[in-house]
This record gives sequence, structure tokens and C-alpha cells, in this order.
Amino acid sequence: MTTQPAVPPTEHDVALALPRQWITRRQPAPDIVVLSRARTVPASGFRPELVVQSQPVTGDLESWCDDTATALREQWDRLELEDDDVFDLNGHRVGYRRFAHVVGAVDVMCEQWSWLVEGHGITLTCSVAREDYLDYGDLFEQVADTVEITAPDAPGSALRDAARW
Repeated sequence: MTTQPAVPPTEHDVALALPRQWITRRQPAPDIVVLSRARTVPASGFRPELVVQSQPVTGDLESWCDDTATALREQWDRLELEDDDVFDLNGHRVGYRRFAHVVGAVDVMCEQWSWLVEGHGITLTCSVAREDYLDYGDLFEQVADTVEITAPDAPGSALRDAARW
């Protein structure tokens, strides 16, 4: 495993735009930078959510993403990997995967983007019921497109308080 025990997510500042209407909590746990959930629950009964996690990582982006995929298979019931890629997003290499798993009786679709910056891994995971995915997929991509990761003392480094939506 290339990940190490979680530390407070202060190694790098993470800025991103979140849906304005969603309920958002900053640092609800040591390795979680932000947790944001839709205010309303769709007919599916599964509340869409966005989670940004931060953790120290040894190794490269690809091996970290592979290790994460292995851990997810062990953690979640009936995990199905639908897409897995590494590409450039706004000047940074990012690991991307789309997968489905089951929570109770709900078929959940997740999109996950992973950045590795100076030995620190930042992951954005967006989850929604599969039946609601078409309503939220574009929103998830828009949020991922706004992620900025900087060193803590870099000029202009701050969480975005206002959302674009």
C-alpha cells in the first residue's frame, strides 16, 4: 500500500467551487478537507455528495490510484470499475475513475479524481444514485475542473468561499 496514516490536510491548500445550495462541512475528519451534500434528497433516496480527501502518498500517481482501486474493491459491495484513466486537467496529471457499488438497496455511481502533488494525494469523490447520474454528472465534472492545489504559503492560496452555481 502506498498510502500512509492520515494527517491533517494542511500540507497543501485545496480550493474548489461547490454548489451553493449544498450543505458543506470543512474538515469533518482529519483526512477530509471538505464534505458537501445536496440539500434535497432525490426520488432515488440517495443524497448526492462530494468529498475531498487529503493524505500523504509514497510512490507515483498510477501506483497510488491502483492501490486505491484495490482498497475500494475490498471495502464496497459489488464494486464495478467502469472507467479508469490518467490525463491532464488544468496543467496537472490526474487519475480518474468511474465506478459503481451498492449501498443498501441503492446502485451508487461514483466519479473520482486524484491529484498527487509533492507527495501529497488529493482525491475528489462524487457519489450519486445511478438513476440520478445524468442529472449530476456534468456538475461533478465542473467541480473537478475548479480544483486548485497549492503549497500552503503560495500567493493567492485560499479555499474558495463562493460557489459558481
